[in-house]
Amino acid sequence: MSAPVQFDTLATADGHRLGRITLDAPKSLNALSLEMIDAIQAQIDAWAADAEIVALWLEGAGGKAFCAGGDVVALYRAIAEGHTGRDPEAADGAVARYFTHEYRLDHALHTYPKPIVAWGDGIVMGGGMGLLAGASHRVVTPRSQLAMPEITIGLYPDVGASWFLNRMPGASGTFLGLTGARLNATDALFVGLADRLIAAERRDAVIDDLLNADWSQPRPALERVLRTHAEASRDLAPPAEVAPRQQAIAALTDADCDEDLIAAIIAASNSDDAWIARAARSLAAGSPLSARLILRQLARCRRVSLAEALRSELDLSLACATHGDIAEGVRALLIDKDHAPAWRHTHGAVPAADLEACLAPAWPRQSHPLRELHDHVAD
Repeated sequence: MSAPVQFDTLATADGHRLGRITLDAPKSLNALSLEMIDAIQAQIDAWAADAEIVALWLEGAGGKAFCAGGDVVALYRAIAEGHTGRDPEAADGAVARYFTHEYRLDHALHTYPKPIVAWGDGIVMGGGMGLLAGASHRVVTPRSQLAMPEITIGLYPDVGASWFLNRMPGASGTFLGLTGARLNATDALFVGLADRLIAAERRDAVIDDLLNADWSQPRPALERVLRTHAEASRDLAPPAEVAPRQQAIAALTDADCDEDLIAAIIAASNSDDAWIARAARSLAAGSPLSARLILRQLARCRRVSLAEALRSELDLSLACATHGDIAEGVRALLIDKDHAPAWRHTHGAVPAADLEACLAPAWPRQSHPLRELHDHVAD
């Protein structure tokens, strides 16, 4: 059975080709399975070596989502079956295998030698954010909704978020990582998760213009087409949510310690600002262990490279599967929705020993599954 992802190529007027990747699992909002990850990796590796391919186009099928996240149901089953071994290629290493292959693909997108247009229409969350963030040209539409809501399932923002959340303006990355607050297209542009806002109805016209472009210089060709359609879509931008709240976010995250910061945001659950209150309630209902891990992970990845951040994330993701709340979080969200998650801890009472157990390295550097990653981005 083939993975639910489709590949084809489109001929350009000047004799080149665009490689197109379509995530094709609309019933699950294009949730990213291991099979899809491996299929995409193999195809982009082949296209990187194909001189006819000048750029890639990445999109989701179904009209509702680019990609709503990773296949957390499969992850839940792997954890329940005890497949949390440290060898990604071993029979009991299903959890490590999924995260290793996913993060390797994310890194490959960030460092790909050819331009990649990610058409981030609709819902873009979790693992979908890893794909979008890795593209060289990240397009959102007026109906795009982006988030890293891992706090709700007992995980933390991964897929490179330890790196890109730290590069957002002010304290917005910390706030968004802790609360999983949704971003619209205007917000995505402001925090640096998107490059262009283009009307969803222009998708076919954008592709047609790309096929008729002069690909003797691929990146300028892409820029000209995307700029033209973005300028025509400017009046469709939704009202900003994050930029006007930078001062409020700064105040909420200005604390002497992690516990005080978390408590300050939770205390805003009754704020008169509906956007702030909704985000605060999400944190209050989320995993207390995850909240502490999010802050520690962001702090230790503040000045590291993307490759180092992904290696650190792989360590922490395996730890969350073995010592953390992710199985309980997925159970409550998708398996048994009638019962709220029974988190291991409460806010303000996460033992230091449990934090340190999750933050300990899973592998020595010389044997780390992602030891080969290096950050070289093509011009």
